[in-house]
Amino acid sequence: MIRIATPDDVPVIHALVRELAAYEKVPDEARATPEQLREALFGPRPAAFAHIAEDDTTGETVGFSLWFLNFSTWRGVHGIYLEDLYVRPAARGGGHGRALLTELARICVERGYQRLEWSVLDWNRPSIGFYESLGARPQDEWTVYRLTDEALEKLGGHG
Repeated sequence: MIRIATPDDVPVIHALVRELAAYEKVPDEARATPEQLREALFGPRPAAFAHIAEDDTTGETVGFSLWFLNFSTWRGVHGIYLEDLYVRPAARGGGHGRALLTELARICVERGYQRLEWSVLDWNRPSIGFYESLGARPQDEWTVYRLTDEALEKLGGHG
């Protein structure tokens, strides 16, 4: 079962983010606090949204998606950028990842959004195969760039 996250889900979302970081082999990179997640998801100006995947039998949270709106100047409409999609290893293969993506695709279609995008680590072959089985295609001609930490501070005039 997929449902919209509530403020009561913040602790489990935080735990899942940390599990995802460990899976991606960078556990120290996940520095967001539960308070930051609560503010981003449920504060006065939510900047992100989340869905929870629950086991149909036990009701236990087994995964989540966290996403935000982007905008295409070429298409002239919003899209969804999927920041995180994670299903706990014991629940993989149960359809939860597909159900989370299906819900986001449904939102896109319902709202007239024309893109659902995300990034995947190039070594994550199981996820790549899963995404391609759904019809997703890599955007190989694009390279992601990122400014963080000292480089961001320096460019922003505070370093």
